[in-house]
Amino acid sequence: MDNVLCDYDRAKRVACLAELAGTSSESVHKAIWDSGFELLGDSGTLDAADYLRSFGERIGYPLSLDEWVEARRRSMRVDHAMLEIVDRLRKTVDIAVLTNNTTLVADHIDTLLPELRPLFGSRIYTSAQFKTAKPDPRCYRLCLSELGVMPERVLFVDDLAANVAGAREAGLFAHHHNSVEAFKQALSEHGLLHDK
Repeated sequence: MDNVLCDYDRAKRVACLAELAGTSSESVHKAIWDSGFELLGDSGTLDAADYLRSFGERIGYPLSLDEWVEARRRSMRVDHAMLEIVDRLRKTVDIAVLTNNTTLVADHIDTLLPELRPLFGSRIYTSAQFKTAKPDPRCYRLCLSELGVMPERVLFVDDLAANVAGAREAGLFAHHHNSVEAFKQALSEHGLLHDK
């Protein structure tokens, strides 16, 4: 999802949280991302309620769910070119999202990125629901089990090389996303993107 279907600006999110907490962006980044805390949410080690409570404790502010969602929403901007391709793809193949995130992201996707639901329906999954995170091969396999799909029938797309490697280890085809044009080329090579 992040940096594939939307541009994700973590610095903007951090600045929003820092303003709420009355502290510096550096302090928030250190407390959440540099500390490894965010992985506890992504991997489902902390459930949504514990994650949200602990998030607030770590930044020294009693962060509400609405505030957490709003800070996340402000950091995301849909990539319309990518979603146009997705809209074409969904007419001929099944599509799904697997994002390294807490379950709060899937629970509030209609607020965070409302453009996704019409394209993906209920097939929007977070790593946390599988109690693991990319690039662990188990994360992909558990998601595919949920979808009822064999790995060798899937093309996985991610902006992080490590996640692409994890997908390949799990038996999926995988594309390292860095541009819309390269994505179109990869789809064509896999016989997935046809002329209109």
